[in-house]
Amino acid sequence: MPFVFSSPHSGRVYPPEFIAASKLDPLTLRRSEDSFVEEIFQGAASLGAPLLHAHFPRAYLDVNREPYELDPAMFADPLPPHVNSRSLRVAGGLGTVARIVTEQAEIYRQPLTFAEVDRRIRLLYMPFHDTLRDLLQNAYSHFGCAVLVDCHSMPSVGGPMDGDQGTNRPDIVLGDRYGTSCAPELTDTAEEILTRLGYSVMRNNPYAGGFNTEHYGRPARGLHALQIEINRSLYMDEARLRRLRGLKRLRGDMTTFMRELGAASADFLLGARGEAAS
Repeated sequence: MPFVFSSPHSGRVYPPEFIAASKLDPLTLRRSEDSFVEEIFQGAASLGAPLLHAHFPRAYLDVNREPYELDPAMFADPLPPHVNSRSLRVAGGLGTVARIVTEQAEIYRQPLTFAEVDRRIRLLYMPFHDTLRDLLQNAYSHFGCAVLVDCHSMPSVGGPMDGDQGTNRPDIVLGDRYGTSCAPELTDTAEEILTRLGYSVMRNNPYAGGFNTEHYGRPARGLHALQIEINRSLYMDEARLRRLRGLKRLRGDMTTFMRELGAASADFLLGARGEAAS
């Protein structure tokens, strides 16, 4: 399969020094996790597609952001010129190093130093994206095209900073940056398969795809990126962050989804690549 699956937000290895620097308890820190997503998509390897999983948590370092989306108010020292401090994600407290967890709770007791954050970015962010680029390049070299499926989960109800605040969400949201990050047939096929499997599906609302989807999706060059968000109530206790029995069924369905998406998309992906090359 010319597919690479990525789970950038399901890491749950919390460095002790990070917990010590936070004024939040460990359970609250974990609220921003896409818990167990790497388990849901673990069938990718059996289908011949890699699954890249960040073990470090999103609250510590978010690899679905630009490398330096940072909030100056979080730092004790000035930030260098290459930092993007004006993005909407930074304004919302969810930059490369988050200021808050999803419940609007401030993470840190004291301001950070740029040197500490730069160390996280160099030791974790850069290797993650180096690996992701290598996997996509390997797929492209072998198949003539490559597809990134960026795998996430979402709260079952829109939160206070979301456009759908207080609204019950569908089972799955597909994000293709409003049709710009992948061939439209890929999103169409994904929606058809998931609907046939019994899931309610929406597109680009409330999530159209983050940095990874936008950055790696270049369909005119044969590089496609699709984000998938799964409603957490399908498989976990959202309050206690525990697996439910629904996870087993969901894991089986996502393996079916990956297999059928790979088989159904081969012709139009290779055809689209041929048109782009001509």
